[in-house]
Amino acid sequence: MLPKHSLATLFLASLATGCAVGPDYVRPDVSLPARFQGQAAVDHRHADASADLSAWWAGFGDPQLTRFVQLALEQNLDLAQAFARVAQARAGLGAANAALLPSGNVSGQAARAYQSVETPLGKVLNSTPGFDRYGNAYEANVGASWELDLFGGLRRGREAALAEYQASQAGAAATRLAVAAQTADIYISVRGLQARLMVARQQVQTQQELLSTINLLYGKGLAAELQVRQAEGALAQVRASIPQLEAALDVAMNALDVMLGSPPGTHRAELAEGGDIPAAPQITTAGSPGELLRRRPDLIVAERHLAASNARIGVAIAEYYPKLSLTGLIGSATSLSSGNLFTGGASQAAGVLGLRWRLFDFGRINAQIEQAKGQEAEMLAAYRLAALRATEDVENAFSALVKREEQATVLTQGVDSLGRARTSTFAAYQKGVVSLIEVLQADENLLRASDARVQAQTEAARAAVAAFKALGGGWQPGETDVVAIK
Repeated sequence: MLPKHSLATLFLASLATGCAVGPDYVRPDVSLPARFQGQAAVDHRHADASADLSAWWAGFGDPQLTRFVQLALEQNLDLAQAFARVAQARAGLGAANAALLPSGNVSGQAARAYQSVETPLGKVLNSTPGFDRYGNAYEANVGASWELDLFGGLRRGREAALAEYQASQAGAAATRLAVAAQTADIYISVRGLQARLMVARQQVQTQQELLSTINLLYGKGLAAELQVRQAEGALAQVRASIPQLEAALDVAMNALDVMLGSPPGTHRAELAEGGDIPAAPQITTAGSPGELLRRRPDLIVAERHLAASNARIGVAIAEYYPKLSLTGLIGSATSLSSGNLFTGGASQAAGVLGLRWRLFDFGRINAQIEQAKGQEAEMLAAYRLAALRATEDVENAFSALVKREEQATVLTQGVDSLGRARTSTFAAYQKGVVSLIEVLQADENLLRASDARVQAQTEAARAAVAAFKALGGGWQPGETDVVAIK
């Protein structure tokens, strides 16, 4: 057993050692532009309302959209899985913290033995005066052990566990952001499909009125049968588009129900009444890409994984060095004949300084270090790629928003003009100035332009959702213990 002063010296040394083997983590710089290319165009948009980035869905001014997003954030099952992963990572951090502390245990046993006098040993003992073939034995011990983290391997392990826990928290925030964005996107798609159905049904009504007029003229001998058949074919073509739109609407409604954590069909009655396509609010883009992208939780996930891989290099390097541990034991043992368990003289105590050193295993340690370095290089590349893709997401969303809104504006003007043209063409047809083909062409042009306008309005609203998501809107870094990228 080591002298008490030697144990105290080792204890103080382990506490005083603040350094740990392996590289200290420094967040790498990522080269990002000073300004988004599409930022100026987005800043000059004209919108009826603005949106707070942390709850951007309210900026669309649609109470039903806001309600569905809030419901999804409460009930979505992807989000429930993400929270469960956070709990798992928290448990892993707890285990890493516990590894730095002493561990203790209490053990005890009671035994009753019987010795037959027919055995050789029993025959010998039976010749002893007072021999009792029945014997009772009791033992109780309290033990403790502590691995002295002299070279920081356990501390590096805790760093890795902490980084993974923070990554899981950021992952939950990323899932929350994705759930809100996907719910809003599906809701807008539902409203867009309903608007397209309305356009198609209005066109069906228009074509039916045209067919009725032609049948009336045909009955009076003022129109040929060919014109009747042409009008019937045009009507059938418009009608054929309705089932396709209705099937797409069913798919979108079912997807929305699943996002809300409910069986398909649950909220169909609420959506059946229809509604306007939500108008995209103003997007505030003040700040550089680096400042805006710091909010993105997926980047925090990638950065925390990088920090964890860096700490694991230290864990691997620590295997080069010896590991020391302190173990202590105190207890008592007795038999029935020697008195009480805790007052008998058969007490026991031990103190052990343990040493484990992989002295002849450096080849495997080298391989483990190289593997850890390779993983760190992989995580570094993943982090930089995530930053580039985040910038790409913002640029694509900004471009789609601006261009789709421009397209919707142009198509609105075109629909107005084509509507007047159709009215004039039909009047001219009734006077015999133009043929039925020209009326049908005017109807087809108006239908296409109206449908394209609705699609452009829908895609503009969806692009706004994508922009808010790309900017990391929908959560506050202060809501969790996640360490934001600095």
